[in-house]
Amino acid sequence: MNAGIVEIDVHGMNQYQAKIKINAVLKKTNTGTYMIRIIHGYHNGTILRDMIRREYRSHPRILRVELSMNPGITELILRTMI
Repeated sequence: MNAGIVEIDVHGMNQYQAKIKINAVLKKTNTGTYMIRIIHGYHNGTILRDMIRREYRSHPRILRVELSMNPGITELILRTMI
C-alpha cells in the first residue's frame, strides 16, 4: 500500500475482526502512507469507535488519533518511518 491515505471499512465487524483488519493494514503501510481513515459507523452504537480510539492512541505506529467531522469516521495519523 503506497497511497497517502488508506481507507478501510469495518462496518458490521466485531471488535476482534476490526482489530485484525486494522493491524493488517498497519503492517502493510509504507513511508508513502500518512493516514488510515477508518469507517466504523455510529448508528448501531459506538463500541467500534470507542475501541479504535482507545486501542490505537498508544500504538507505536500512530502519531495521533483524529476525530472526523463525520462521527462514523476516525483517522489514524501515522508516525514518519525512517
